[in-house]
Amino acid sequence: MILRIEWKKIQSQEVSFVYYNGEFTGDLRDRAEMLNTGIRIRNVTRKDSGTYRCEISAKSEEGQHLGEASITLTVLVPPTTPICVVPNSAMTGTVVELSCKEAEGSPPSEYQWYKNGVALLEKTGTGSARTANITYTMNKKSGTLIFNTVSKNDTGEYFCVASNGIGLPQKCSMKRMQVDDLNVSGIIAAVVIVALVMALCGLGVLYAQKKGYFTKESSSHNRKSNSQSTSEKDFKHTKSFVI
Repeated sequence: MILRIEWKKIQSQEVSFVYYNGEFTGDLRDRAEMLNTGIRIRNVTRKDSGTYRCEISAKSEEGQHLGEASITLTVLVPPTTPICVVPNSAMTGTVVELSCKEAEGSPPSEYQWYKNGVALLEKTGTGSARTANITYTMNKKSGTLIFNTVSKNDTGEYFCVASNGIGLPQKCSMKRMQVDDLNVSGIIAAVVIVALVMALCGLGVLYAQKKGYFTKESSSHNRKSNSQSTSEKDFKHTKSFVI
């Protein structure tokens, strides 16, 4: 009986050979070995995760027999320190989004936000989360924390913890978000000051025009131009006379 064994890796709808024509391929060439019809992979990494398919064909006097089996390999990797994005300041009534993400954990991490050291509740619409009158939406899968209408009560120290059940949870450094009211009186005062400055500039221009400052400068400029042209004419005439 002639036995032929092939191993393939299926990932993101792509199929690649792992073991073909009696040898391993790619980055498994120096890290894998055959165990009967199975394979052993040394020093596994997150990239080795995926679905592996074994295909066996056996030729005998009775004909050719085919068989296959698939197995999914998930390499477990603890999370790394997540990167948190927290705005330093915000205005009341605006939409504010905080984000938390890490990309090394396998399986993918879930995220929990904390404010002033206290875990924030996930908005479910029922139970304690509903009665707490939550004004934010926390997505534990994506790591986002969104305030649709942020208020001064949301001012505080925020940090996020990433965990996937493998190893120790990891957290980002604490960052403060300060929420302040929109200073309407300050904006009005600034607009009034700008309007006054523009009005004063306009009055200054009108006053200068009435006093004839612009006319005098224009007349002086015309006299200078006329004298220069006259001198040029005299010079040309004299030059012509000398020649």
